Amino acid sequence: MGMSNMPAKEVLERVYGESVKSGERFAHIAKCFAENFSDAEVEFFTSPGRTEVVGNHTDHNGGKIVAASISLDTIGAAAANGTGTIRILSEGYDKIEVEIAKASSVEKKSGTKALIAGMVEAIGKFGYKVEGFDAYMTTEVIAAAGVSSSASFEMMFCVIVNSLFNDNQIGIGDCARIGQYAENNFWMKSSGLMDQMACAAGGAILLDFANDIKYEKIEASFDKLGYDMVIVNTGKGHGDLSDEYSAVPREMFDVAKALGVKRLCESSLDTFLKDLPRIEKELNNDRAILRALHFYEENRRVEATAEALKKGDAKTVLQMVTASGNSSWKWLQNCMSKSNEKDQKVALTLALTELYLGKLGDGCCRVHGGGFAGVILAVVPKAKTQDYVDYIATYVGRENVYPMQIRQTGAVSLGK
Repeated sequence: MGMSNMPAKEVLERVYGESVKSGERFAHIAKCFAENFSDAEVEFFTSPGRTEVVGNHTDHNGGKIVAASISLDTIGAAAANGTGTIRILSEGYDKIEVEIAKASSVEKKSGTKALIAGMVEAIGKFGYKVEGFDAYMTTEVIAAAGVSSSASFEMMFCVIVNSLFNDNQIGIGDCARIGQYAENNFWMKSSGLMDQMACAAGGAILLDFANDIKYEKIEASFDKLGYDMVIVNTGKGHGDLSDEYSAVPREMFDVAKALGVKRLCESSLDTFLKDLPRIEKELNNDRAILRALHFYEENRRVEATAEALKKGDAKTVLQMVTASGNSSWKWLQNCMSKSNEKDQKVALTLALTELYLGKLGDGCCRVHGGGFAGVILAVVPKAKTQDYVDYIATYVGRENVYPMQIRQTGAVSLGK
């Protein structure tokens, strides 16, 4: 396979802002594809991870979120193989094979294989086509770190199937639903659609989950505001915390039910406050009430953040992200795990970051993603990014610190 079969230089420049380092990554996966599969002409794909700027734990109750795709991505080389079998090799993992005809009988919860099987089933249910293909992938999206490595993989899978077999007729909303279906029905995780939407759409988006999923692209970049985002992995993944995660939507749903609705978005803060004494008695769960209060206030902050991003108003954006982080800590309560109260890596890394930013008098930080363990997001003035990276690395290790930007390109084919 010659180097002619590579994404065009101008395409790489548009997505990555350069073509040398990214070009080397694609040359590497082309070579690995040939070594592990065949000398078929491959098509190249990219699918970013995502960051949630504001809107923590609101999607399941019909809330709003400002999310964005990030400059860390999963890349893939793929080609149809003319069989009824999908074969995927992700660098660092074993090759996975799923027979399309038998996808529905793949064992649930069996890792990536179950996820692929779930997406195959969903693609059929949604009326789209899937045939056998081979794919070699590698990713920079940190696993178990709240930047959605699973959604990045799901959207990579969808964009491959979309390009190879569906003439790109699968819309972003359906791609997101296909990923969600697989997580809900084959991983038994009650995930919303936010992660998939943010990975698929590209750039910053304002998402509204009240009726169906509405999304609006926001022309936004921390870069232009003079800041970098830094994701810090605090050292503990969130693999064993599914009960704590599931309790968040469950408790919000309990409050919604007490309000006489299905989801909190169908009622309002005013109604809730009027009914609060009754609901408090009925539920006997103050944490559920605090979490519902977080939901209503967080939606208000999301709208204010989206407006401020559109105007390029950095001061308001930083204030809103700070307030959102504080609410996640105090009202939503997802900065420490109840199952191991002495392990407070998220809270500790936030405290160390607050000390640093306090001296600067600029920037902000917050828990990132699902919380309980895992990751924080710091927004740091560009002139101080390297200094902050060095500072926080002394506590968490350099390999756990990821400066990044909002990336404007979602999950796409980069051509043959």
